[in-house]
Amino acid sequence: MIVLVRALTYAALFIGLVLIFLPARILTEAGVRAPENVGALEVLGILVGTIGACLAIWCVLAFAVVGKGTPAPFDPPRRLVVRGPYKVVRNPMYLGAGLALGGAALYYQSGALAMFGLVFLFVTHVFVRLYEEPTLRRTFGEDYERYSRRVGRWLPKV
Repeated sequence: MIVLVRALTYAALFIGLVLIFLPARILTEAGVRAPENVGALEVLGILVGTIGACLAIWCVLAFAVVGKGTPAPFDPPRRLVVRGPYKVVRNPMYLGAGLALGGAALYYQSGALAMFGLVFLFVTHVFVRLYEEPTLRRTFGEDYERYSRRVGRWLPKV
C-alpha cells in the first residue's frame, strides 16, 4: 500500500509539472486559448490524450504492484516489470506521456505544444539510452538482456 501511495505521489508530481504546468505555460506564452468550437481535431485530441494518460497511469500501477517500486529514478521498481503494457514495448509510460502531449497539441491546435511533445520524447530517448538502460542492465542483468531482445524500446517487435 505504501509503495502505491509513493508511486501515485511521484506520478502526480511528474504529471503536474510535465503534462499540465509546462504545457499551460507554453500555451499562455504562445497566446493559445481553448477552442470555441469542438470539431474533429479537438475530439481526436481528447481521445489521443485520454489514451495516453490511461496508458501512463497503467504503467505507474504496474511499477507499484508488479515491480514494488515507483517510476522515480531514486525509488525504482525492485522487480523487472515485463507485464501489462511492458509486454509490448519497454517504455510505454513515456509513450503515454507523449500521446497525452500530442493529444493536447491537437486539441489546442498548437504547434508550440507539439514541439514541446517532440522535445520531451527526444530528451526521454536520450535519458533512456544513457541512464535507464545501463541501470537496468546492472540491476537486472540477464533478465533485462532477454527482455530487451524480445521487446522493442519504442515500437513492438514483430
